[in-house]
Amino acid sequence: MEWLVKLFTKYPEMAVYLAIGIGYIIGRLKFRGIGLGVVTGSLLGGVLLGNFFYVPVSDQAKSIVFLLFLFGIGYSVGPSFLQNLKGDGWRWAVLGVTVPVVGLATAYTVAHFLKLDPGYSAGLLSGSLTESPAIGTASEAIRGLSVSDDQKQLWIGHVAVADAICYIFGTLGVIWCCSSLGPKLLRFDLRTESKKVEAKLGIQHSKLGIYSAWQPIGFRAYRIPQNGPVVGKTVAEAERSVTGARLFVERIRRGDRIFSPVATTVLDSGDTIAVLGRTEVMIKMLGPTSSEVADPELLEIPVASFDLYVTTKRIAGRTLQEFVDDVEEARGVLLRGITRGGRAIPIGTQTVVKRGDTLHVTGSEATVGNLAPVVGMMINPTEETDFAVLGIAIFIGVLVGAVLTIPIGHLRIALGTSVGTLLAGVIVGWMRSVRPWFGRIPDSAILFMRSLGLAAFVAMIGLKAGPIFVTAVREYGYILFLGGMVVTLVPLITGLFFGRYVLKLNPALLVGGIAGAQTMIAGVAAVQEKSDSTVATLGYSYTVAFGHVLLTIWGTIIVSLMT
Repeated sequence: MEWLVKLFTKYPEMAVYLAIGIGYIIGRLKFRGIGLGVVTGSLLGGVLLGNFFYVPVSDQAKSIVFLLFLFGIGYSVGPSFLQNLKGDGWRWAVLGVTVPVVGLATAYTVAHFLKLDPGYSAGLLSGSLTESPAIGTASEAIRGLSVSDDQKQLWIGHVAVADAICYIFGTLGVIWCCSSLGPKLLRFDLRTESKKVEAKLGIQHSKLGIYSAWQPIGFRAYRIPQNGPVVGKTVAEAERSVTGARLFVERIRRGDRIFSPVATTVLDSGDTIAVLGRTEVMIKMLGPTSSEVADPELLEIPVASFDLYVTTKRIAGRTLQEFVDDVEEARGVLLRGITRGGRAIPIGTQTVVKRGDTLHVTGSEATVGNLAPVVGMMINPTEETDFAVLGIAIFIGVLVGAVLTIPIGHLRIALGTSVGTLLAGVIVGWMRSVRPWFGRIPDSAILFMRSLGLAAFVAMIGLKAGPIFVTAVREYGYILFLGGMVVTLVPLITGLFFGRYVLKLNPALLVGGIAGAQTMIAGVAAVQEKSDSTVATLGYSYTVAFGHVLLTIWGTIIVSLMT
């Protein structure tokens, strides 16, 4: 093994990537559907290697990957972070702030009671509230303290130890509270309440899942029979003849002639029409005697399936029903889904479209092209990352974080380069939602920043924490675990009662909202499984941006409070 020790000493990057690989294997292991996740897995992978090998990890390398991750987080939540402050969203914004604030207060109280050092205190917060980025902000805050370098490294190692111990119940606690404890405390049936929300939003539910009336199948060609239901009707009348669904007549073959109809074109028996829509809806409109035909020439229609990014006031804030009824350019375009904050949300006639949403649409190339500027912008999956904006924004964020301090009572808390970068990402993300041509970064690039950036960072933290991990767990393990249970549950239960009885939020959405405030998507998944509905995702999407920003900042705050 001596050769491996020399290899890791000379090439520490090898150990980092090995720790990430081990971490992803650990993170994907699940027991009854519950796992640690790849971030905690990467931390444990680093700890495992660090316990056997000395790996000289550079602090600068850790900072580079962590800043890239923080910018990606801020960029992705920027549009929703500010958008959710508008209109009725203020209630969700208050919930999204309340849960993290109570979490910070609880973590400080427990850490003070247990007489924990700044490192253990920060790990208690990050693990119990399931926000691993707080490891980074806390580590940066510790490096800025006026103590010896050995003391700094010890406390940073303690952050990793406490996070790994507390994250276990942090995950289980959110899942249990959202899916079981919450409904019992608030005395409501999760499945029944979710169905009520679905009905209110106009969501259609079936055994196979939740489907919107606008879910497309594609283009098909049908021949209209004698005495068919649409014979003698105009194209506009035929398209409106089936309620609760959308389909469009794009082309008609009449004899040897193929043409694109207008709204007033009258349909006749013997016509072969190219229709865009769901098959069962087409049959209902055309009648059971209509026959599908193979007509490649008629169906030679350029079809586009693109993602449209919502930025305009004409679309943002309107329901899908209003969007369909009032936006003429929406004719001929079918909505396949909506993504908000990186998560698919359930859609129905009363679902409200928000700035920063991504609409997944299908239609002819011309109709999608006409709709794109009305919605905002068309997302081109081959777009390059605007590294000019990315680089300058991170530079400014680091600069502001390095020089700015915030007075809180007798304390003067340095903002920190990591928090400055996070806020820079929020601002750039919001600016892009207002000016679509500014700072374009593809979703795939953001996902890479967020996934590899945090995994690499915590793996390096784990490598340095390895030598002290076993000793620290023996000394403080059970204390941290029990303290972490308190820190996990108190903000969740507070959020449940505050959100229901003060903010008057719907309970089915509320359980998703408290999961979002603690940034734990596994809590929403558990709710969806028990309710057989995805409506809790809406509550999650309202609060997760606040959770990411505030809980990450708390890493800096808890170190200052405990020093």
